[in-house]
Amino acid sequence: MEDKGKGSERFGGAIANLTEMAHNLESLQKLLLKKAVFVDEETFAKASLCSEQARTIKVLEQRVETLERELDAAITAAARARSEKRQAEAAEKAAELRAQEVTKELENTSKVFELHMEELRAKQEEIYKRDKDIKLLEAIIQTLGGKEVHKRTG
Repeated sequence: MEDKGKGSERFGGAIANLTEMAHNLESLQKLLLKKAVFVDEETFAKASLCSEQARTIKVLEQRVETLERELDAAITAAARARSEKRQAEAAEKAAELRAQEVTKELENTSKVFELHMEELRAKQEEIYKRDKDIKLLEAIIQTLGGKEVHKRTG
């Protein structure tokens, strides 16, 4: 954070210097235009150089402003990406926890199902035994009943 503050301060200072130089050059240009005089080649070359430097300064100022906007956009995008990453990680963790819950629930359901199946098998065996007992008792009753019928008829 401090680096960003120092960088912004340096950019601000540089822009202020460039702006001041541009104003000075513009003032010099206006002065030259108002009081146009014939000057020697050296003076003319210096004035041309100043004019060229003013144009260069203006281009550089615009480039600095563009770079500052791009930097701000990149910082914002990085913050957004970090936020999205944290959200995705939280969603992934929630999904993992839910998967664990569902797995545990399935395991519990399987255990309950196994217990019910064991109980059903035991009941089925009990029903089978009682059914055998009933058939045996019916056979005994028929046998005893058949003897009584033979005694009555005989």
